[in-house]
Amino acid sequence: MPRENNRDAGLLKISYGMAAGGGASGVTARALEECGELLARGDDHLRKSAAEGRDGVGWINLPGKDVADVEEAGKWISGFGAMVQAGIGGSALGNLMLHGALLPPYWNELPREKRGGPRFYMADNVDPADNRMIWNLIDPADTVFTVISKSGSTAETMANFLFFWDRLKVELGPEKAAERVVVVTDEKTGVLRPFADEIGCRRLVLPADVGGRFSVLSPVGLLSAAALGIDIKKLLGGAAEMDGILASKKTVTDNPAWLMAALSVAHYRQGRNMTVLMPYEDALERFCEWFAQLWGESLGKNGMGSTPVRALGAIDQHSQIQLYTEGPDDKFFTVMTVAEPAEEITIPETEEGALASLSYLFGQSMNSLRRYEALSTAAAIGKSGKPVVTMELPVLDERQLGGLIQFYEYFTALAGWALDVNPFDQPGVERGKNYTYGLMGRENYSDQALEVTDLAEKLSMREVSV
Repeated sequence: MPRENNRDAGLLKISYGMAAGGGASGVTARALEECGELLARGDDHLRKSAAEGRDGVGWINLPGKDVADVEEAGKWISGFGAMVQAGIGGSALGNLMLHGALLPPYWNELPREKRGGPRFYMADNVDPADNRMIWNLIDPADTVFTVISKSGSTAETMANFLFFWDRLKVELGPEKAAERVVVVTDEKTGVLRPFADEIGCRRLVLPADVGGRFSVLSPVGLLSAAALGIDIKKLLGGAAEMDGILASKKTVTDNPAWLMAALSVAHYRQGRNMTVLMPYEDALERFCEWFAQLWGESLGKNGMGSTPVRALGAIDQHSQIQLYTEGPDDKFFTVMTVAEPAEEITIPETEEGALASLSYLFGQSMNSLRRYEALSTAAAIGKSGKPVVTMELPVLDERQLGGLIQFYEYFTALAGWALDVNPFDQPGVERGKNYTYGLMGRENYSDQALEVTDLAEKLSMREVSV
């Protein structure tokens, strides 16, 4: 029962400010033009790399992929009572983002006839309390378990999956257990492909040229979306439509991805090393979580990169706006709204005299209040001399969200080009993974275990206990 809105509207509207003299509130037109020349070369490089199938750039081509196998698997899963997914990072955040944006709130609490799809549980962090509770909430015979990892060596994902796989075999027996497992992994490498062959379970391919944080429009994100009733063809259609727009516009003021990359990089170079994304729609809260990984892992390298900050209006308007308006000028803000939300409530009038001072609310809509709050926040940030972009989606549906995903992935990649960093690797993440492998006793990682032990000793030379 995803949210629906068939209004034929544009995909995105962006408003921003520039300072004629390059002041704190904006960047000069000249700065954008200079960045635009660099982004034109970056855009050409990305397009050529995608056409040649280079590693990391395959996400550009995902909107045009055939997803019949994903739709078939999703339809099969939709007949079960629950779906449990083992994944982390790019194999979890994208799923939760799609569900949060396109499904009704409190999805698992709805009765089956109103859901039209299974309850969904994500096993991402390796927390025994969470895993045991998921197991206690489901009927194993009426549940599908998906495990998503390109290499099959991600420690957290595999630890969680091994827990459920062991319980499932005990409960149903190995043969029936295998009938309730779907593996999403690389077609040729890793341990999950031969595992799927060995037990005879369903398998979908995670494209080798697509990295985890860019994989939401692959089977990684689309499988659970399809199973829960989201129209994945409309999602991909919106992404393809946005990509067509981005491919056709060749100036920084016309191309929204060039513009956001240029603004982000220009403000970063002015000392604003944090980027705040603040939507005013609860349904987009998980979009912020997804964006934080996309931005942080793609750009945080070689001493470069701005820190992504997640905020939600109007909640963080009451907890962070003081810092945003009167704190240090080290942030670049994006305030995001939806012009026509799916639901509306008119604030009722009441007769109690003690509440008469609230009469300005009577008869107003909650969406109007939220829209005015978003406008007021952007104005307050702008008045304080801080740079702020406002971004408006006409509606929030599959088409719009698909376009927004493609847009954010593209301008993040372009920002990496402008900062001269590779947005598709993650050496810092791999270092932490290798340390974990060593400490857990994985073969050939003993040197990493010694290194992290030595570092831990140095970090804890002084301790205070209370």
